[in-house]
Amino acid sequence: MIVLFNKPYRVLSQFTSEGGKATLADYIDIPGVYCAGRLDYDSEGLLVLTDDGALQQRIANPKYGKQKGYWVQVEGIPDGEALECLRRGVRLKDGVTRPARVAMIGAPGVWPRDPPIRERRYIPTSWLDLVIREGRNRQVRRMTANVGYPTLRLIRYRVGDWRLSELPVGTYRVIGKAG
Repeated sequence: MIVLFNKPYRVLSQFTSEGGKATLADYIDIPGVYCAGRLDYDSEGLLVLTDDGALQQRIANPKYGKQKGYWVQVEGIPDGEALECLRRGVRLKDGVTRPARVAMIGAPGVWPRDPPIRERRYIPTSWLDLVIREGRNRQVRRMTANVGYPTLRLIRYRVGDWRLSELPVGTYRVIGKAG
């Protein structure tokens, strides 16, 4: 079985609670499914869950190169040099990232976040469409901060061929059996 879930902000990508934080159990009532990859507590968007361990591994393990797409709201307006650095790969403490696909985009039509991002009066924000083929801990946030544009909001809209589409925040859709 494959389940697509639009994870809200401040929800753990697990079914067991830690310190009273909201978890997947607060939203998904299907026994025996597990996350194929994670999203940080402060990130939003598409989570793929499955009851098929082999499929879970093919989705989550970076050696399979499954593309993951993110809409990233950053502080400031990245220049060409910063975008090119993201495209080439960014040197982080745990090594250089694989090259990313990145483009500036207009604000995607997404749900409002509660609470809203912090806004600074004289510092604009902008949105990136960033696609990676790995999934290190807080990787996208570390990449954008490394090139001088901290992430304010992070929404995963795609994992492989699965997309967030019109799935409302906090809801899930069962899309079928694992292949």
